[in-house]
Amino acid sequence: MIVSKYSANGNDFVIFHTFVKKDRHSLAKKLCHRQDGVGADGLIVLVPKDSKEREYDFQGNQSKIDFEWQFYNSDGSEAEMCGNGSRACAHYAFANELAPSKMSFLTIAGVINAEVEASDAKGGMVLSELTPPQILETNIEHNGKRWFKINTGVPHLVHVTQNIEEFDMAEARELRQKHNANVNIVFVDGKNLRVRTYERGVEDETLACGTGMAASFYIAYKEGLVSNNIEVYPKSGDTLYLGVNERSITFKGEVKRVFTAEV
Repeated sequence: MIVSKYSANGNDFVIFHTFVKKDRHSLAKKLCHRQDGVGADGLIVLVPKDSKEREYDFQGNQSKIDFEWQFYNSDGSEAEMCGNGSRACAHYAFANELAPSKMSFLTIAGVINAEVEASDAKGGMVLSELTPPQILETNIEHNGKRWFKINTGVPHLVHVTQNIEEFDMAEARELRQKHNANVNIVFVDGKNLRVRTYERGVEDETLACGTGMAASFYIAYKEGLVSNNIEVYPKSGDTLYLGVNERSITFKGEVKRVFTAEV
């Protein structure tokens, strides 16, 4: 089989397209294994969506769906949504002529709108408009810290910290198990934000998490800590551009096609 390896600000994915939709959790574990496989945080599979079918996007309008995706974490678990994965997926679809530069595709979380703003064989700049955020809880107390719980396609816990260098992995694992959510700490750096994320499914800190950055940004915005259009810096050190519009959270950044190979 032919697969492509993509990196979206340190979050890496194996991507391919096929006509058949089926359970691929075992394949995901095999391909994502960093010693015995390609190595990645997740597997993305693009499958056709019946062109006659219509789905409602988050604006309440009927939307033509260009394709459907299946997303698996590296442990084989299926995830509702992945922010960085949505941008890598959009570039792959455009580069392989599966969708136009402005596209809509179906995830478990709902319809994602994306636009490839600049592209070449090595990658490009891609914007995704995520599903509408839902703040679930605003005052979870744990170890004397205040945590927010929010869903930006998948559930996240967010804590506003005074020291981005202190991210307790034992605490993150405990919170992840207790609340079945990803765990983020966010630091206000002037007008912008720095974010670190422990991801479920990977079960470790990753270099970047798109929905985690979106969750952290939205909480900081709602708490009056930042404006509605800012830069966010994940552990990878890359720059992501996040904003809010009348519908949802916008999320833009660079993606890179690392290689395409036969497996």
